[in-house]
Amino acid sequence: MEHRTIGELMTRKVVSVQLDTPFKDIARVLADHAVSAVPVLDALGRPAGIVSEADLLRKAADRSDLSGRTPVPHLEAWERARAEGRTAGELMSAPAVCAHPEWTVVEAARLMEVQNVKRLPVVDEADVLLGIVSRSDLLRVFLRKDQAIEDEISHEVIGRTARLGAAGVTAEVVRGQVTLHGSVDDPLLIPVLMRMCAGVDGVVAVSEELRPAVAAGSARPAGRSAAHA
Repeated sequence: MEHRTIGELMTRKVVSVQLDTPFKDIARVLADHAVSAVPVLDALGRPAGIVSEADLLRKAADRSDLSGRTPVPHLEAWERARAEGRTAGELMSAPAVCAHPEWTVVEAARLMEVQNVKRLPVVDEADVLLGIVSRSDLLRVFLRKDQAIEDEISHEVIGRTARLGAAGVTAEVVRGQVTLHGSVDDPLLIPVLMRMCAGVDGVVAVSEELRPAVAAGSARPAGRSAAHA
């Protein structure tokens, strides 16, 4: 199976700023391009960090407010230092957490989750910026048509495992949810098939209604959803 790569999903025309870009210029770039964050590049075009609306708002939140209607947020020393920053290099979140164009959606999604970030600059072997990928970009794989998913499962999953005893299996896909029907020679093949189907781009969940081929005349309770994207 071939997963869509980050290079296929990323945005190539990336809005960015430099390390010495002033605060107000950053705010203007975000507003003019309707984005919530931009990479901060060094002199060689390599992402040094990310500066976001949250980084800029930290400065506003740290200012005194005579009304007293809202509590003053507690800022750690490093947060206060960044709130006092004047340039992108002083305000940014660093280091930049980056991806590479050959990565799969799974790899990028896992990195976003572990690092708790919403976007990843995409860099080449020299760490030069190529593009940027966001959470919404990764979700585009779930826009795949059911027929495309069903065709891939039929050819790549069932086709590959036919000799192992999956020749009697068919797949039905509705709104990204896969149901496997038919019979298998070996019941131990069932969890293997389900895991393989769950790995297909665009699959939301997998359930099975399979039975052992040797017991085709006896009904087996239908399996429930056990594999999710």
